[in-house]
Amino acid sequence: MEPRITFVGLGVSDLRRATQFYRDGLHLPLRKESNDEITFFDMNGIWLSLYPRDLLAADANVPADGGGFSGVTLAHNVRSREAVDAGLQEAEAAGARITKHAKETDWGGYSGYFADPDGHLWEIAWNPHIEV
Repeated sequence: MEPRITFVGLGVSDLRRATQFYRDGLHLPLRKESNDEITFFDMNGIWLSLYPRDLLAADANVPADGGGFSGVTLAHNVRSREAVDAGLQEAEAAGARITKHAKETDWGGYSGYFADPDGHLWEIAWNPHIEV
């Protein structure tokens, strides 16, 4: 298998609400390929897709009623500590729930987490050891 991720797909309970959150709240650029059944956002080389949770689960042949921590988080690395705080504030204003306020990390960075309206976890992080 070639080392590449092309899409990150999120199963959502309300496609319209989730699209509004990411498009209007987080200001992600909507791709023209989006339609009433699926939403795509351009993430600088990777596409983020939103699709109804029950249909995505059916496509993968797994139950749609999973709960709790799925074992997956999405990370958004930024260029400064201040951008971490600004990103968390923007997400919260858009309707996200802050699950961990930004703080110093044990690896020398600064990060915090939010959950989108469907509970998908996002980390916003500044890492002084990598260039964004």
